Amino acid sequence: MEGVAVFSVERFPRPFLTLLHLIHRWVQVQQQLEKSYLAVSTASVDTLWQTIMNLADVSWHPLLTSTNAPQGLKPKPGLIYRAFTKICPIPVKIFVERVQPHELISVRVLPIPGLEERVTYHLKSTVRGTQISYSVTLRGWLSPLAWSLLRPYAAKVASALAEAAEHPDLLEGPNSRFQVW
Repeated sequence: MEGVAVFSVERFPRPFLTLLHLIHRWVQVQQQLEKSYLAVSTASVDTLWQTIMNLADVSWHPLLTSTNAPQGLKPKPGLIYRAFTKICPIPVKIFVERVQPHELISVRVLPIPGLEERVTYHLKSTVRGTQISYSVTLRGWLSPLAWSLLRPYAAKVASALAEAAEHPDLLEGPNSRFQVW
């Protein structure tokens, strides 16, 4: 074969190849990170659902500061809106994938090339109260870096949602982070 460069494994030192294999394996494993968080709330499923469905008011969310969704807009599959996060001032696109009323909403967050985040809120009424499940899945080669930044915020989302639904009066007033842009 003329004009084609063929690389032989014998040309590279063994420690270098071992390091390359380790890096390749780490990238394969780290391309998808998943974590779920649970919280139990005394608020009803309806109250929690209304809090999640109000896309214009994300003052309860530990990661989001604002969205461009107009007041009263309800999420439905196919809806795309923008949000600002506490981590960076660049808006991220949020795509609503699935909505099962009073039970589940799944969105895909597309912050930057090389990273994709899927977030699912699942509500379930139990004897102890309403169970909130917040699941995060990160995909892409930037997921390990993103996870190191997002982890402290993600751990607080389910409990912050429960708190907001149980005490909506704490979200209103001069200390509210609600913004419209």
